[in-house]
Amino acid sequence: MGLPQNIVIVEDEVITQRYLQDILMNNQVNVSGCFDNASDTLEALKTIHCDMILMDINIKGSMDGIQLARKILETYTFPIVFITAHNDDATLEELLELAPYGFISKPFSSKDILATLKIAYKRYLIHSEVSKVKTNEEPTDIVINKYYTYSQNVSVLYYDGQAIKLNKKQDQLIEILSKNINHTVGYDTLISYLWNDDTVADSTLRTLVYSVRKLLPDLPIISHSKVGYSLQSLQ
Repeated sequence: MGLPQNIVIVEDEVITQRYLQDILMNNQVNVSGCFDNASDTLEALKTIHCDMILMDINIKGSMDGIQLARKILETYTFPIVFITAHNDDATLEELLELAPYGFISKPFSSKDILATLKIAYKRYLIHSEVSKVKTNEEPTDIVINKYYTYSQNVSVLYYDGQAIKLNKKQDQLIEILSKNINHTVGYDTLISYLWNDDTVADSTLRTLVYSVRKLLPDLPIISHSKVGYSLQSLQ
């Protein structure tokens, strides 16, 4: 899985803009546009092709890169990778609120750019696949067996009509398995969805599955060796 076809660069330093353009163009990526401020970026996104945005935090104008990203995400689902010269806790915390697909610290090399963009785009494609919903249908309850039901409306697992209290990661695991009932969800997809991080070990996922099985031993989570896990409807 490679790089996106069309990338928009938002960067107010001309030299950095040109450096990024050279890196991308040398790797057969189309630079749809280069902008140094929020208003030009927002206007251009209405008409140009964009698969990903490479966003510097410090740009010209009253709106910085983080504020611009928030504005963009109100309308679009473009994955955004941030460029920052600031690694302080306050900046990182503000970035993490946006659940970015990646960020790059200045100074950077072409290898840093390409590796980060490839990982970010892979995460985006996996997340997009997992998040597909049938827009012409209302969410329905998923009946797993005579005891368990998963409500898509409130994202809660019920046992014999009683809501089950789980921690955040357990909830997310049940959510993705329930939405893919009777289908195997691969290790890479699960890890990306749960941790948004390719560096998480398979053992971390196994530990999470074990914790759910220990808590809910009669919930039919099936292991598929070297592939992934599925939640099986036994009706």
